[in-house]
Amino acid sequence: MNEALVKKIKQLPPLPESAFEIEAVYQNPNSNFNDMVKILERDPLLTADILKAANSPLYGFSREINAISQAVSLFGMGTVRGFALASIVKKSFTLDLSPYGLSSSMFSTLSKKQHALITTWCIRREPKLMGVLSPAAFLIEIGKVLISQQIIADKSQAAFRDALKETQNVEESEKKLVGADTAEVSSSIFEHWRFEEGLVSVIRHCTNPEQAEPEYQKAAQILHVVRSSFQLNGQTTEATLTKAKELIEIYGLHLESYDKAIALLNDTE
Repeated sequence: MNEALVKKIKQLPPLPESAFEIEAVYQNPNSNFNDMVKILERDPLLTADILKAANSPLYGFSREINAISQAVSLFGMGTVRGFALASIVKKSFTLDLSPYGLSSSMFSTLSKKQHALITTWCIRREPKLMGVLSPAAFLIEIGKVLISQQIIADKSQAAFRDALKETQNVEESEKKLVGADTAEVSSSIFEHWRFEEGLVSVIRHCTNPEQAEPEYQKAAQILHVVRSSFQLNGQTTEATLTKAKELIEIYGLHLESYDKAIALLNDTE
């Protein structure tokens, strides 16, 4: 990672207190459902953001979710924590993804679809992992924001486009231009903000899960599959799904439930 990018991370302002209150409740083994609900209900704007996210047709619920308590009951504390942190973190950045050819809405769509896929695929099969997977799916791509800022500052947009065309590989092109890929930058951001070790590790190693600590490897594998399922614009293709299924076979993950999650996602579009 080049020095300018490291400096950008170190200069990020602290997150609002609400983020740390949510983390404190979630990490406290003595906290319960009601403690999380009380923290979230203190912030009407955050509550509105969470309910808007939870009511996305991507999750396939037929009835409207109109209370935080209902969202926590349906999704679990870990997933609602992901909704909350995504809302808080994304408000800390000005989005300009033009070097990637992405609008802010396309970038948002990618994050939402990655989260919806991970939720529908894993919320019942891997409920204990959702506390890490939910925020990771929403926030993994945030490193692209700082990479974009650096590419624009360096006036190297054309060089980045050429690298993407030449390599057909986003991570490789990012490393060529700024010395780090999205996963490394994103994990460094959350390390700077002192997020939990598990979240940082899963994001950092989502393209090389074998390098994660053993307790985080499965979550990193799942995140790798989900990221491989989409193009940058949030669309699935035959090529992306083939790649994802190859990874599922390599990692020994559950293919049938993945196929069902993809089908549900496609039905909502």
